[in-house]
Amino acid sequence: MKFPSSEDEWRKIANDFEQKCNFPNCVGDVDGKHVNIIPSARSGSYYFNYKGTHSLVLVAVVNANCEFIMCDFGINDGGVIEYTNFYKKLKDEQLYLPAPKKPNNNSEKLLPFVFVADEAFTLRKDFLKPFSRKDLNNEKKIFNYRLSRARSKVENAFGILSNRFRIFHTAISVNLQAIDRIVMATCVLHNYLRRKRGIVYAPDNNLYKENTDTGTIDWGLQATDFRQLQQTNQRVNNDAKQVRELYIHYFNNEGAVEWQQRMVH
Repeated sequence: MKFPSSEDEWRKIANDFEQKCNFPNCVGDVDGKHVNIIPSARSGSYYFNYKGTHSLVLVAVVNANCEFIMCDFGINDGGVIEYTNFYKKLKDEQLYLPAPKKPNNNSEKLLPFVFVADEAFTLRKDFLKPFSRKDLNNEKKIFNYRLSRARSKVENAFGILSNRFRIFHTAISVNLQAIDRIVMATCVLHNYLRRKRGIVYAPDNNLYKENTDTGTIDWGLQATDFRQLQQTNQRVNNDAKQVRELYIHYFNNEGAVEWQQRMVH
C-alpha cells in the first residue's frame, strides 16, 4: 500500500469522487478509529483513551471505491493525524498533488485538490472538514451535505473492515508488534477483496445510498466496533477558510445538484 506517485494517479482518484459523489478535486477521504487492545501489565496508562478503554489508532485515507490508499497504525496520541507519514508529507508538500483546476466549464474559479475529513481534524487549505452544527445557514448546510457524500466512503470502508474481520469485535490480546501486523494485513486483504470479489465481499446494501426524492439517507455499514477520534479545536488560518469558501460558493452555484435542497431540508 503506497501513495500515488504521479499527478495522473491523484487525478484518477479525483475523477472517481467526482463521478460517484459529485465532489470535484477530492483526492482522498481521511479518518481515524480507535482499535481496542489489551496492553501488557507494564504499560500503565500509556494506551488509555478518552473513553476509558485501551486502544491504538488506525488512520486511513480511502478512495471512492472504499479502498485504503494509505494506512498508519500504532498511534495513541489525541492529535493522531500529525504523527502519520501521510500528514508529514502533506505538510511538507511531498505528496505532489495536481495544481488547482476549474471543476467544470461553467466555473470561473480554480479549486485546489483536497482531502476531506470530519470534525476531529484541523481545517487546512488542502484538508476540508464540515462546519459545526451550532450555527448553520443554508449555504453551509449544503456544503456539509455535499462533503458528507464524499465522507461516506471512509465510513463504509471502516464499516466493512470491522464487520468482515471479526478480530475487531473484541479487544485484541497479542503483543504490540503482532497487533500492528494483524491490523495492516486486514487493510491489505480488504483492498484485495474489494477489487477481486466486489459485491460478494461488500454487497451494495452495505454501502451509502440516498433517496433524493424523499431526502432520506441509508449510511450502510458503520464501524460500530471502532471508537471515533476525539474532536479537537485548533486555530485555522485564513488560507484554509478561503478554500472552504470557494467550495461553498461552487456547491451553491454552478456546482449545485438539483436534489440538494431536498436533502438538507
